[in-house]
Amino acid sequence: MLAQTDFLTERDGHPVAVENAQGRSPVLLVCEHASLKLPEKLGTLGLSDDALTSHIAWDPGALAVSRLISRSLDATLIHQRFSRLIYDCNRPPDSPAAIREVSEIFRIPGNENLSETEKASRAEALYFPFQNRIRDEIARRKSEAQAPVLVTVHSFTPVYFGQPRDVEIGILHDSDSRLADRMLAAAEATTLYRVERNEPYGPADGVTHTLELHALPNGLLNVMIEVRNDLIADETGQGVVADFLTGLLSESLQPN
Repeated sequence: MLAQTDFLTERDGHPVAVENAQGRSPVLLVCEHASLKLPEKLGTLGLSDDALTSHIAWDPGALAVSRLISRSLDATLIHQRFSRLIYDCNRPPDSPAAIREVSEIFRIPGNENLSETEKASRAEALYFPFQNRIRDEIARRKSEAQAPVLVTVHSFTPVYFGQPRDVEIGILHDSDSRLADRMLAAAEATTLYRVERNEPYGPADGVTHTLELHALPNGLLNVMIEVRNDLIADETGQGVVADFLTGLLSESLQPN
């Protein structure tokens, strides 16, 4: 607790946001990369304004889509209030990707040569409160004989290291593919988006950490959704994608 207090100022506020806490849906939405906000004490990390608003700082559109799905399903949403530039809450503390010194083509001066104490302080301030809040919500629901469904929402850039990406929506899973299988089957007939399994990332890239941490040990239905961010750059696109994903989830969660 001391590390968190030392790291974040009173004006920064709490690192974790919970919306629609009393939502009645079994779906628990999580958005790890919702924000581009930086803690007051860390300034700009030596980055330009362009870098600080780019995809290296957050998942553009992901929170907006998550909120629309939350509203449609009446689902609780938990999201991180600070940028993944400080700490990527979808990575464990022992991962080199938790605090990157370089992200794609951008060098991040404020993340270079950090001591183990500084890295631990960031994890204590951002990662543990975030993942513990998810853990506690799942535990509460299980104690009330509810079966949570864990759904994490992300976005990805259409061009990465100069290579265009054709996939538009990725349905990702780790070793438990039950919900992903149903969603992919439900999406087979669509001509609206190009939907693919474990693209543009997959478990081998370390992106399913939140699912591994909470869903797999508890036997929960789970999925990670990736949306190409040019499709959700404005309210119209966000609404269309959110409606599409809400439909996939609703159909996939219907009793057989």
